[in-house]
Amino acid sequence: MSEFACTPGQTVGPFFHCALPYDGDNRLVDVDHPDAIRLHGTVYDGAGDGVPDALVELWQPGPDGNVVAQPGSLRRANAFTGWGRCATDVTGGYSFTTLTPPSFFAVTVFARGLLNRLFTRAYLPSVELDHLPAGLDAARRDTLVCVAEPTGYRFDIHLQGERETVFLVYHGDPR
Repeated sequence: MSEFACTPGQTVGPFFHCALPYDGDNRLVDVDHPDAIRLHGTVYDGAGDGVPDALVELWQPGPDGNVVAQPGSLRRANAFTGWGRCATDVTGGYSFTTLTPPSFFAVTVFARGLLNRLFTRAYLPSVELDHLPAGLDAARRDTLVCVAEPTGYRFDIHLQGERETVFLVYHGDPR
């Protein structure tokens, strides 16, 4: 018996807003925490429109540079866990309440039309960029840098187009 030709991959959904968000998912610390900052931005598609059905995950160490190694990310229990999740709103906006890491936020994006998640970094503007983006030209490197604001940082994510954010590939990640 002969083998059938493979069919192209296809997304169904996304269904992120149905099951993945939970109460407090975008609050890595309480808003009242004395060192709380806001990391926010918009996820844009290739046409420059906000993506209303994306999901952004945030991974980061604490201000001391240590990665929290304790269970409870979903429960929080008033402890910083270094991980959060935020569904975008109708304009593509997302927002996290968190603490300032030493150098960057690790960001993962899930969105319609993507068969796999995308990885990027949001570097603080005051940090010298590490070896990862050093080989990029300045215009591309700038897509990895947050904009400082009085209450924290803004980091817009462009999935395609002229201002496309630099995305990273991790070894072992199926592409």
